[in-house]
Amino acid sequence: MVHDDNYYYNIIRENIKKYREIKGLTQQQLADKSGISMNYIAKIESKKMQRGFTIVVLGRIADALEVDIEKLFDR
Repeated sequence: MVHDDNYYYNIIRENIKKYREIKGLTQQQLADKSGISMNYIAKIESKKMQRGFTIVVLGRIADALEVDIEKLFDR
């Protein structure tokens, strides 16, 4: 089965939100820990950004969440 791009972005954004909530972090706290703006974190989580985040951004978010980056790709 071939998935469209949104399928993969949705998996990543759902996992970012899930791990952020597990850690008890607000979007602002995650932004502060990762060095990424809160607006950017909010866009990633809210599906407003269909494309645009890089592996570097994902790495910084994973580090801030203290999870292996591969966890952001789990279905």
